[in-house]
Amino acid sequence: MIEMDNVSKSFDQRDGDRFQALSNVSFTIREGEFVSLLGPSGCGKSTVLNLIAGFESATQGTIRVKGQQISGPSADRVVVFQEHALFPWLTVLENVAFGLKQKGYGKKERTELALEQIRAVHLSKFTDRYPHELSGGMKQRAAIARALVLNPQILLMDEPFAALDEQTRLVLHQELEEIWLRTGKTILFITHNIREAVMLSDRVLVMSTRPGTIMKELAVRAARPRDSADTVLNAVERSVMEHLAGELEKVVKEEMGDENYRIKKSAISDRTFGGMGSGI
Repeated sequence: MIEMDNVSKSFDQRDGDRFQALSNVSFTIREGEFVSLLGPSGCGKSTVLNLIAGFESATQGTIRVKGQQISGPSADRVVVFQEHALFPWLTVLENVAFGLKQKGYGKKERTELALEQIRAVHLSKFTDRYPHELSGGMKQRAAIARALVLNPQILLMDEPFAALDEQTRLVLHQELEEIWLRTGKTILFITHNIREAVMLSDRVLVMSTRPGTIMKELAVRAARPRDSADTVLNAVERSVMEHLAGELEKVVKEEMGDENYRIKKSAISDRTFGGMGSGI
């Protein structure tokens, strides 16, 4: 479905130097698969998503969707951002239906399709509300409904729950899993949170510090719907953290200028996965 083959990405800087964000990134995401991408801050996770979305072009390598090389944005690849990006002057219904209006759908049809997705994210009682009248979780539900109403093949989700409180995140995790199981969409999910990645995904791709590359791929072979007490999930979380420990040390050494900094092994425990993951 999605193929990245030895993709590198660099950017020109104001001082004339080149900043290398990605180096030889390669992975494949199968149709209908839920894959999460995580790694240290600044490793290039969002750059990968932007390349697949077609917002940016690779410096080297190829990116294909269903065998066709990406040449730009497409309605088959829809992005859900960390910020909901709803139009403040439009109601929930109008926001969700906006993309359909741009595509030329008639009012009756786009209203019916929009209401169907609004029901799917449990916002039926808030169709006439404006964004400022919604909670953070409701805004993200509306953003997901706006993406789904276009019936894309691929959902690209860039830390969509990062700004939400823990209780709201847990609810939206369940709802997103239900939507994915019902629709069979292919999802690439960017996150800083290890527990979130493991709870939601079929596979977790772990990135190195910059220039980012895929250093580990971990399958999550746990039954769905997921149970946070599942020992399989705990084992995968531990494995992710062990692979990330060295990369986290590199980031802190660079930020603190302390080459002797080490992450204590006692910090890597079941109780710290959520907190450490959210800080990567």
